[in-house]
Amino acid sequence: MNQDLSIVNLVLHASPIVQIVIACLMFMSLSSWTVIFAKLFGLKRVRGRNDDFEREFWSGRSLQELHENAGTKAEAAPMERIFASGMREFLKLRERRLDAGAQLDGARRAMRASFQRELDVIESHLSFLATVGSISPYVGLFGTVWGIMHAFVGLSNLTQVTLATVAPGIAEALVATAIGLFAAIPAVMAYNRFARDIDRLAIQLETFIEEFSNILQRNVGAPATVTPVSAAQGR
Repeated sequence: MNQDLSIVNLVLHASPIVQIVIACLMFMSLSSWTVIFAKLFGLKRVRGRNDDFEREFWSGRSLQELHENAGTKAEAAPMERIFASGMREFLKLRERRLDAGAQLDGARRAMRASFQRELDVIESHLSFLATVGSISPYVGLFGTVWGIMHAFVGLSNLTQVTLATVAPGIAEALVATAIGLFAAIPAVMAYNRFARDIDRLAIQLETFIEEFSNILQRNVGAPATVTPVSAAQGR
C-alpha cells in the first residue's frame, strides 16, 4: 500500500500539537527572514552614509561649516550625528569659558553617549535572530517527541505493527525537527555575519571619535570667535 509521505501531507495529518509547533516555527522563520533582509539593507545604508560623511569630513571643509550642515539633512549618518553631538557640546562649553580639559571631556562624553545610542539602533533586532537560532531546534525537537509519543499511543491499539504503519507517524514527527533546523540555521548564520559587520562599524565610529577628539584638542585654546580649522588639517 503506497502512502503519500510528502511534507505537506505529513503536516496536514500530524497531531494538533505538532501542527501548532510547526506553525510557530514557520512564523519564526518568516520573521527572521524579514529581519535578515531589513538588517542587510540597513547596514549597507549605514556604511554608505558613514563613508560619504567621512570623505566630506576630511575634504578640507571647516568644522563650523560641517556642524551647520549636519542639522540640515533628513537622514544623517551615525558618524555625522556623533560629530554633531561632540561639536555642539564643545562649542557650548567654549562659550562658557571653561578650561581646556572640561571642554574636551564634555565633547568626548557627548560623542560617547551619541555613539552608544547609534550602536543600540544598529544592533536592534539582532537579539531576535539569536533567539530564533537558539530555541528553534528545541521547539522542533519538542514537536518531534510529542509526535512520536502520539504515534506510539496510536500503535498500541493495533494487533500487528509493521514498518508501513510506523513510518507515517514517525515521519510526521520528524518534520517538526526539520522545520526547526530550517528556521535556526539561517538565523544563526545571519547573526554571526551581522555581529561581525556591526563590530567593524563600531570600530570605525570609535576611531572617528578619537581622531575628532585630537582635532578638538588642537583647537581648544582658540578664541571663541574664531572659526575652528578644517578637519583636513587634523591629519
